[in-house]
Amino acid sequence: MKHIRVGDLMTDDVISVVSLTSFKEVAKLLAQHDISGLPVLDDEDRVVGVVSESDLLGRQAAGHSDAGATNLSGSEFTAADVMSAPAVTVHAQESAREAARLMTRSGVERLPVVDDEERLVGIVTRRDLLRLFLRPDAEIRRRVIHDVLESTMGLAPDAVTVHVVDGVVTLEGRLESRSRLAILVYLVEQLDGVVAVVNRATAPADGPVPASLQEVAHGPSAGR
Repeated sequence: MKHIRVGDLMTDDVISVVSLTSFKEVAKLLAQHDISGLPVLDDEDRVVGVVSESDLLGRQAAGHSDAGATNLSGSEFTAADVMSAPAVTVHAQESAREAARLMTRSGVERLPVVDDEERLVGIVTRRDLLRLFLRPDAEIRRRVIHDVLESTMGLAPDAVTVHVVDGVVTLEGRLESRSRLAILVYLVEQLDGVVAVVNRATAPADGPVPASLQEVAHGPSAGR
C-alpha cells in the first residue's frame, strides 16, 4: 500500500541559519517569519543542529537577559552556542507516520528533512503532519476498498461493507476466516488518515490469530 511520504508534506522553502549567525539575528528571523525554530547548517548545507524559541529562552533564563549577550570569549552568542545538537532529522522518502512517531519520541515540534548526504531539502512540522488526519472520509473509504480489499488482499470490493465518519472506519460483513479478518483490520489501521477502526465484521474461527500480523500481511521481509 502507498503511504504519504514526508516529501509530500514538507515545506521546501526553509528559513535556516549558519553556525555563526548571531543570537540577535536568530531571534529576529523567528519573529519575522512567525516560526518557532530553524535548522543550523554547516558550509555544505548539512544540518548540524536546530535552534528554537525555547533554546533562546533557555539562554536568557540562564542569566543572559540581553539578546546581544556575550559568551565566555567575549563574542556575541551565535546559533552554534544555543542550538540543540545533534539535530533530529528525517529523510523525504520516509513515511509521514514514521516522522510523526519520531517527532513524538524526540519531543520536537519540527524535523529538518535531509537527502542521502544529510543536506537540507525541507522541513516538516507537527502542523504538516496533522494534515494526515484531515483526509476526506470518501478518500479514506476509497483507499480501504481499492488499496486494502482489492489490491492487497485480493478480495472483491464488496467483500465487506466500509463506512467512514470523521476518520473512523467501520467494517461490516463476513470473511472466510478469523485470521483474514485480523489482517484486514490491521491493514486498515495502517492507512494514513485513519483515526480508529470499528470491526463489526465476523468470521469463523480457523485457529489462532497470527502472532505477527505485519509479517503475514506484507511477507517475511516486512520490518527488516
